[in-house]
Amino acid sequence: MTAGPSSRTLPVQQPATATTRVRAGARAVRHRWDILLVIALGGALGSAARYGISGLLPHAPGELPWSTVAVNVLGSAVLGIFMVFVLEVWQPGRYLRPFFGVGVLGGFTTFSAYMLDTWTLIGHGQPGVAAMYLGGTLIVGLLALWSGLLTGRLLVSASRRLGAKTRELRRNVADNRGRKR
Repeated sequence: MTAGPSSRTLPVQQPATATTRVRAGARAVRHRWDILLVIALGGALGSAARYGISGLLPHAPGELPWSTVAVNVLGSAVLGIFMVFVLEVWQPGRYLRPFFGVGVLGGFTTFSAYMLDTWTLIGHGQPGVAAMYLGGTLIVGLLALWSGLLTGRLLVSASRRLGAKTRELRRNVADNRGRKR
């Protein structure tokens, strides 16, 4: 017998065509319409909150867009806290992450406005401010995410310690009542 490929061949997966991807997407929508609905609801709430903040912190073209900085940094911090609770504390649920993580925070934070504001700053002769805004928002956003994760873990740890102390206190109270009888 000669060495070489056997008569058995492994199945080869054909590359996905645009048609097969569209069909798979349509099946996903049919089977997950409820998830899309909660994402849309969350997105509407997050976008409305972002719009409100942009009204509170308006800026003229060529000025630093503090409202966009604020929502992106705040959204990063909240995402950090949220992910600690979702991954380490709460029971998995079908709707929580899509509603709050994708919908609310996705609608609240805004990469497109971040890019448009950068482009507008450059167009108004402020390339230095644009670079500071672009890099500064990225760095501060990452720091906010990290601090959110840290804060979330501290909250979880404190909550667990408090829960343990509360259980111990209840046991002591119950023991004291039992002794008095």
